[in-house]
Amino acid sequence: MTFTTPEIAWAPLAPLMIVLGAAAAAILVESFVRAPERRRAVQLLLSLVALLAAAGTAVVQWATLDGAGTVVLADMVTVDRQALAWQVLILVFGVLGTLLFASRTRAGEEAFTPLGSVAPGSTEETLARRKGFQVTEVFPLALFAVGGMMLFTAVTDLIFLFVALEVFSLPLYILVALARRRRFLSHEGALKYFLLGAFSSAILLFGAAFLYGATGTTAYAGISAGIATAAGVDPLILAGAVMVIVGLLFKIGAVPFHSWTPDAYQGAPTPVTAFMGAATKAAATAALLRVVYEAFYGLEWELSWLIWIVAIASMLLGTVVALVQTDLKRMLAYSSVAHAGFILVAFAGFPDGALSALPFYLASYGLATMGAFAVISQVREKAEDGAVLGEATRLGQWAGLGRRSPLLAGAMALFLLSFAGIPLTAGFIGKFVAFAAAVSEGAWPLVLIAVIASAAAAFFYVRLIVLMFLTDVPEGQEDAVEIEFSPYARIVVLVTAALVILLGIVPGPVLSAFENAGVLLLGAAG
Repeated sequence: MTFTTPEIAWAPLAPLMIVLGAAAAAILVESFVRAPERRRAVQLLLSLVALLAAAGTAVVQWATLDGAGTVVLADMVTVDRQALAWQVLILVFGVLGTLLFASRTRAGEEAFTPLGSVAPGSTEETLARRKGFQVTEVFPLALFAVGGMMLFTAVTDLIFLFVALEVFSLPLYILVALARRRRFLSHEGALKYFLLGAFSSAILLFGAAFLYGATGTTAYAGISAGIATAAGVDPLILAGAVMVIVGLLFKIGAVPFHSWTPDAYQGAPTPVTAFMGAATKAAATAALLRVVYEAFYGLEWELSWLIWIVAIASMLLGTVVALVQTDLKRMLAYSSVAHAGFILVAFAGFPDGALSALPFYLASYGLATMGAFAVISQVREKAEDGAVLGEATRLGQWAGLGRRSPLLAGAMALFLLSFAGIPLTAGFIGKFVAFAAAVSEGAWPLVLIAVIASAAAAFFYVRLIVLMFLTDVPEGQEDAVEIEFSPYARIVVLVTAALVILLGIVPGPVLSAFENAGVLLLGAAG
């Protein structure tokens, strides 16, 4: 028996290999660097260098890409400008998330528990805190998550899609459970995220099995060919397509697959919430774009009902429920559900414009999300004895923040206005191009609902701005909130605020780059 050595083109996979290689190296750092402070510094440096190197490599690949792109790993991964655009975006979120992971309070407290493997409030956890233990494993976990997301944007085979899904989901399940404070909320959010995530993964796998049974392949191109040659609409193909899309809608956080979102957002360490809210939604949108345009493009008429119903339900439920929230993290969680609906608006009619509009939309939304949670991480409760506690997430605690910290309050107002889609912010341009893509295919009724939902959503964003700048601090509560200063978190706030303004005022170069990336190497829209 002869064995043929497989030939793999590793060069197109260089950004992905850098990140996953650094993640593997970071595991070795955990084993061999014993001093907690030194290990933390090494992990931070390794993560930042790897992410920046991967981003630089992806940009070079973009500039030197030969033709439309490259298909590697037996046609299971496609490296084209669409994939590279999403990968650079995810790497940017990875860099900002890593800085937030490393942020600390003035007292040296970080966002993560010192010992995540024990019960909350146990004697072991208390002793670990006193001895200065640190969970520096969060850095390699984040690298594995970023690597899985990068792969998620480029796969063109349903089985490999499932593998990429698990590579980035499993680290996130762990990270959500590692909050230093409110440990039971953290565990509850992680458990719900894990159980519902496993359920959605099973649905995606069932869909892949149905499609394999109907077409004899799990490759996107083969499925597209099977749809084109089928006599009429094969119920097995349609059921499989719906189940695969449902599995991806869970990661986007769209209704009715959103129930994990508020608990995971509220319970997770705030840096994890920021990273998860920005990067996961971007990766899931990229994967949904590719599977829809490369595999299910021929089912546009049959799948339109699903897109419309889920988009409308997400916009309405996310907006209405966010109006009555009193916890800031839960409010932003339901805001993310509404934004999932806005994302799906761009899919209506499967317009070609969505390929360039959605990367910009996710860039604007992701930057504002990272910045908003970076601000939240620095506004903290203060005990009567002067001890600084966890984040102040009750809306009433933000009254008068404009006087306490004009910088943080101003940045938060900017991010909220971007969420609302106010002109001169990146969010306005993002919504404009996403809605324009839907209008180009005649989906103006859906866009009209989206505009009304955006106007209604502006209420709970403006409500917080009024609290920060036009409401006095309640009597006797002047010392109940402490403004922390973390250099890493401040860097994230300043960078994201600058980019939100820049993309809102001068969006041309980035829009042009995404328009250049708005062509898939494979598929009916390519």
